[in-house]
Amino acid sequence: MRLPHPVYGLYERRLAASLPKDAIPRHIGVILDGNRRWARSLGESASHGHRRGADKIVELLEWSEEAGVEVVTLWMLSTDNLSRASDELSELLGIIQDAVSDLAARGRWCLQVVGALDLLPPGAAATLREAERRTSNVPGLHVNIAVGYGGRREIADAVRAMLRAHAHDGTALEDLAESFDVEHIAEHLYTRGQPDPDLVIRTSGEQRLGGFLLWQSVHTEFYFCEAYWPDFRRVDFLRALRSYAQRERRLGR
Repeated sequence: MRLPHPVYGLYERRLAASLPKDAIPRHIGVILDGNRRWARSLGESASHGHRRGADKIVELLEWSEEAGVEVVTLWMLSTDNLSRASDELSELLGIIQDAVSDLAARGRWCLQVVGALDLLPPGAAATLREAERRTSNVPGLHVNIAVGYGGRREIADAVRAMLRAHAHDGTALEDLAESFDVEHIAEHLYTRGQPDPDLVIRTSGEQRLGGFLLWQSVHTEFYFCEAYWPDFRRVDFLRALRSYAQRERRLGR
């Protein structure tokens, strides 16, 4: 429901003020979904939708900062997306590079690229790595840029890295099998050292993870929003935080 502007502003301020400070998620994952459908509903091209979606990212990060969130993971391109038509994929990768470069140029957030960059064109991978390098010492909000990301691929990469590390140390396979536990994988994830996501938001009305942060989301709360990503508003973000705050998190206990 879209409220008249004066009423909307009052509602938004009251909603923000009602959020308990001790129930703000430390880490939020966001599946930026619905760009193409948003564009199609307006008779526009897919690239128009992707660009409008990219424009929304700065607002989301500002809202997250204001709320006190520490880590935001943005799923911008999945491994499945890499099978899209070459023309659309090329445009989308260009839009992602522009968006990430713009975030880095602001010098406001620490960017970390998470994903299988070896699956991307070399130029795109280099641009993303440079944005990460330029912001590596920026304090404050930590922003994971998930590009070429798939949850199964991440777990496979973590297992591969773990096996290589133990092989380098001369660990026998039998000894590794005896001592192996979940932390061996956790130590090699793309997001190692970070808190697991407390909340994952998916826009566009789709109610599935699609492979997002499969390992890390074992105790995550989920919020599914009907709005397409380009239409996602601060009030939608605040509603997600309110929903999270109202839940009793038992963490499997």
